[in-house]
Amino acid sequence: QVQVTESGGGLVQAGGSLRLSCAASGGPFNNYNMGWFRQAPGKERQFVAAISFSGGETYYADSVKGRFTISRDDAKNTVYLQMNSLKDEDTAVYYCAVDSRGSWSPAAYSYDYWGQGTQVTVSS
Repeated sequence: QVQVTESGGGLVQAGGSLRLSCAASGGPFNNYNMGWFRQAPGKERQFVAAISFSGGETYYADSVKGRFTISRDDAKNTVYLQMNSLKDEDTAVYYCAVDSRGSWSPAAYSYDYWGQGTQVTVSS
């Protein structure tokens, strides 16, 4: 069973930065595509970014492109989400997810294991 744990959320002013971390254990991390999603109150879970198992490919939602960067450190079984130029609309619970089947899709159903989420609040 793969376990996923996010950290790094918090309160930040608009225009500021945060870096989220996601540690995954219990499986061959370097075989997994990894993704970040977010969910704001009253809204559906939304794809944010993904990184391939090799780290050679990344994919971003249009709403975060140019502001967010996903990366991974296989030696630490960790994936990161660097968030810059944060906006009010980035406020949400951010979830890390594991794609163990190699789907390489932005659809949430393509991800098998999920963390509990970390809250990001952007104040203006």
